[in-house]
Amino acid sequence: MPRLTRKEKQAHTRECLMQSAARVFTRRGLQQASIDEVAEDAGFTKGAFYANFKSKEELFLAMLDERFSERIEEIERVIAGEGTTAEKAQRAGDDFTQMIVADREWQRLFFEFSAYAARNDEFREELVTRYRSMRDRIAAALRARAEAAGFESALPYDQIALMTCAMANGVALEKLLEGEEVPDDLYGTMLTLLFAGLDTLKRSPEVAAAST
Repeated sequence: MPRLTRKEKQAHTRECLMQSAARVFTRRGLQQASIDEVAEDAGFTKGAFYANFKSKEELFLAMLDERFSERIEEIERVIAGEGTTAEKAQRAGDDFTQMIVADREWQRLFFEFSAYAARNDEFREELVTRYRSMRDRIAAALRARAEAAGFESALPYDQIALMTCAMANGVALEKLLEGEEVPDDLYGTMLTLLFAGLDTLKRSPEVAAAST
C-alpha cells in the first residue's frame, strides 16, 4: 500500500478520534468522558489528540459539523427534488425520523451539549453560528425553489427555516423521551401543515391587501 502523506495521516487521525469520541461520549456522557479515554480508545496518545483538537468540546463541534453538513445536503436534495410541497414535506419528515431513530445516542449527546452550551457563552456562540448557517442554507433552498416556481412566500424564508428547525428539535426531544409513543410520521405531518398553512396565508385576501 502507498504511504500516506502527512495531510492524509492527520485526516486519518482526526477521523479515528472522532469515531472513538462517539463511542466514549455515548458510554460516559460528554461531561464525564475524558480526553485520555478518547485518545486511548483511538489508539493514540494525548499529544495526538491535542495536535488535532484543543478540547473535547472542540472535537464535539467537529462531529456536529459533519452531522449538520449531511443533514442540510439531504434537506436541499428534498427541496430541489420532484413532487408536490406536501410530498416533499412528508419525505423530509421521514428522512429526519429515520436519522434520529437510527442513532438515539447521538440525540442524547446533542441535547447534552446544547444544555452545556446554554451555560457557556463561548460554546453557545459556536452552536448558534452553526445553527444560523444551516438555517441560512434552508432558507436559500426554499427561496430558490419558490423563485423557480414563480411564487412568493407569505413569510420571510429565514423565519420559515427557523420554524422547521424548532419543530425538528421538539420532535427529536419527544422521540427521545417517549420513543414509540411519538408517531414516526409526526414531523412530516407538522411540516405538511406548516406549508399548507403558509399557502393559505399567502392566498388570503387580508394578506393580499396588506401587501399592496
